[in-house]
Amino acid sequence: MDFKAIKETYSEIDKEVAVRGWIYRIRKTSNVVFIVLRDSTGILQTVFAQDNFNKQEWDALNSLGVEAAMEIKGKAVSQSKAPNNVEIQASSFKIVGESDNFPISKDFSPEFLADVRHLWIRSRKMTSIFKIRSSVAGAIHEFFRKKGFYEFDAPILQPNQCEGGSTLFEVNYYKDKLYLTQSWQLYAEAAVFALERIYNYGPTFRAEKSRTSRHLSEFWMAEMEAAWMDLKDISEIGKEEIKFILKRVLENNKEDLGILKQDINKLKKIAEKDWPTITYDKALSILKKKENMEVPWGKDLRTIEEDNLMKHFDTPIVVTNYPKEAMAFYKPKDPKRPETALCFDMLAPEGYGEIIGGSQRSTDLEELKSSLKKEGEDISNYEWYLDLRRYGSVPHSGYGVGVERVIAWICGLDNVRDAIPFPRTITRYKP
Repeated sequence: MDFKAIKETYSEIDKEVAVRGWIYRIRKTSNVVFIVLRDSTGILQTVFAQDNFNKQEWDALNSLGVEAAMEIKGKAVSQSKAPNNVEIQASSFKIVGESDNFPISKDFSPEFLADVRHLWIRSRKMTSIFKIRSSVAGAIHEFFRKKGFYEFDAPILQPNQCEGGSTLFEVNYYKDKLYLTQSWQLYAEAAVFALERIYNYGPTFRAEKSRTSRHLSEFWMAEMEAAWMDLKDISEIGKEEIKFILKRVLENNKEDLGILKQDINKLKKIAEKDWPTITYDKALSILKKKENMEVPWGKDLRTIEEDNLMKHFDTPIVVTNYPKEAMAFYKPKDPKRPETALCFDMLAPEGYGEIIGGSQRSTDLEELKSSLKKEGEDISNYEWYLDLRRYGSVPHSGYGVGVERVIAWICGLDNVRDAIPFPRTITRYKP
């Protein structure tokens, strides 16, 4: 008999089936053993009556613990009190992998669960998050390929900073010093002069000494770069992309969102609404009028300002034209207001903060040199990048999506660490 995925058995009432998986829950009485089995598709109650098994088999059943792996054969029957209204009346079984005193039960601390992450990822909560993560990744690839973008890979080991020298991870590279990538952006800017529209999905590293629920030292970014596009073009594509991701998750992961207790109707409404675009100036005005917060002009928005601003929006928003002095070297001045940069952030509601950061890219060779000098950089290390402005430069723009932050927002997670299988933070580098 072929094994069926547990979810497939829900429609196999009154048929003989074979399933396999791990013990999710087990309850033993004097003459019946109830086992809820799990696999990647769901959970299934199985019932073992003592009369159907010999003494050796019965003793083996009674020795089982949570997370033991089993193969079970029996008849699927309707049972209103069972999960998904079906159970298996077991006729035979095979123990594939024993489990003795599985260390995780209820009410353990987040730190303990982080210590045993290799086991905690088996939980239904984490399984649902990772299914949603898979849908998010698939949607990103689908979205950009439908729009005619090419996937382009950049090196993980890089000689230059892109987002600030203070957050670089140093790597010994034979006799030289390199850094783990902060972004693919500088290499993407080289590639748009060949491929015009490109995207990437890959790991990113920032040595930020932050302990907040929004930060990881290793995370994944979905980045795009396009020739001939300006700030408005890419900020609108950013809205399209996140809406597309949200719709794909709603199509593919209703059960997982239910397990995570997410409000599916709320997410549907968000996906269907228009998402506002406001300026940094407007954001400061909202904070002053509605939150009585006096934010000095020129200061980048921190977590507290973003959270208070997003109290007044029920969808993600785009904020443009942050102060130039607070921005990275490659973000150009807005000709209409030179003290601001042609850049944007997308902020998610409900305290999830920035999920996209992007900008037009400066095409002014001298301005780039001046900005690099201000940041204390050795311009000779960027000659290859400056060449892009010397030979047929054109307007181009791009952005990066923080994948874990998007997942955390969609899943309603308390901490971005749960959006990635094995988180790396300032205090956590194992398992």
